[in-house]
Amino acid sequence: MKRMKGGEEGSDDSSCESPAEVCKKVRKQLSEDSAESLDCNWARLPQELLLHIFQYLPLLDRAYASQVCRGWNQAFHMPELWRCFEFELNQPASSYLKATHPDLIKQIIKRHSNHLQYVSFKVDSSTESAEAACDILSQLVNCSLKTLGLISTARPSFMEVPKSHFISALTVVFVNSKSLSSLKIDDTPVDDPSLKVLVANNSDTLKLLKMSSCPHVSPAGILCVADQCHGLRELALNYHLLSDELLLALSSEKHVHLEHLRIDVVSENPGQHFHTIKKSSWDAMMRHSPKFNLVMYFFLYEDEFGPFFNEEIPVTHLYFGRSVSKEVLGRVGLHCPRLVELVVCANGLRPLDEELIRIAKHCTQLSAIGLGECEVSCSAFVEFVKMCGRRLSQLSIMEEVLIPDHKYSLDEIHWEVSKHLGRVWFPDMMPTW
Repeated sequence: MKRMKGGEEGSDDSSCESPAEVCKKVRKQLSEDSAESLDCNWARLPQELLLHIFQYLPLLDRAYASQVCRGWNQAFHMPELWRCFEFELNQPASSYLKATHPDLIKQIIKRHSNHLQYVSFKVDSSTESAEAACDILSQLVNCSLKTLGLISTARPSFMEVPKSHFISALTVVFVNSKSLSSLKIDDTPVDDPSLKVLVANNSDTLKLLKMSSCPHVSPAGILCVADQCHGLRELALNYHLLSDELLLALSSEKHVHLEHLRIDVVSENPGQHFHTIKKSSWDAMMRHSPKFNLVMYFFLYEDEFGPFFNEEIPVTHLYFGRSVSKEVLGRVGLHCPRLVELVVCANGLRPLDEELIRIAKHCTQLSAIGLGECEVSCSAFVEFVKMCGRRLSQLSIMEEVLIPDHKYSLDEIHWEVSKHLGRVWFPDMMPTW
């Protein structure tokens, strides 16, 4: 009776609606209310929250968002949003990569150059793009950069820019940036005098320097950097800049422990002569920085390996980009006890059975290996994996490398290797397209 009475007292036109219609009406009302509420919230979002959101947006989307309202436009120009920026400079006729719009570049230089701290330039192979990057650098007179990276997606780029133009632009940054900590200037015409300017203004803060393929820098120039920048932790350079004096400077009591040293050993012409680094210099480096990573990339012809791997060397990561002989790989197994990673792109038609077994025996820290155009018998490869065991976290071997023998076929080897690795493993397959 109460339910009937209550129904009679509350009866109106809505009582005639079906439950589905009532639910639809309620959902519509809730949707309108929430939309209105969201409009208000978005219009009044705090700038701190907008800043956090804008940091996840691509630059173009961020620029569109800045046109929504005055508050969003103000957030677009907040200094915190312009501390990190990558200039992408490409010629539409010769590159498929996107480029930073010239109008935006002008706006950045006019309104935000003093906010820039972490800057990189990504340019294509054209001289015009590299010159544009130099023009921008020369205008950064009011900023104090902490990191600078000059990245060429293809050669020659910066090497084709007039040297005086490049050095002048780079000097502007070195003089005005009193706290530069990271500098990546691979494949550029940087020279000794400009490095002296770098040291004079940023010796207390420089921690990372990458300058491979910089032909105008001499061993004396890089030694000046090591002598003065005692906080340097990461260094990348070509082998012709490496010297006993440099290693001793990096091992001095004033210098912090080096963490990462990358050496590119590149032959420009067949038969090129390479100097030898004394074992005592490497020993001094190990005593000073016992945990540092020594990464070496070799792009040599087979008859140019004479000065290398005749004595113990503390290399941890080793990459052979060209064909390397069995003899050299045998020396690697004997004289590289700290080896962690080994990549051999090519060797020839003589199996590397003995060399792999020697490496597994003496390089007790080896955890990653990659073999390309080489040959290894299936039995020797299984023995190698068995000796290394589960510490092999990366094992990249092309199927063509493995030669079936009396003990294992290609169909059987992945089971045996998987057993010793403790995980499923298959050799890499060559694409057939």
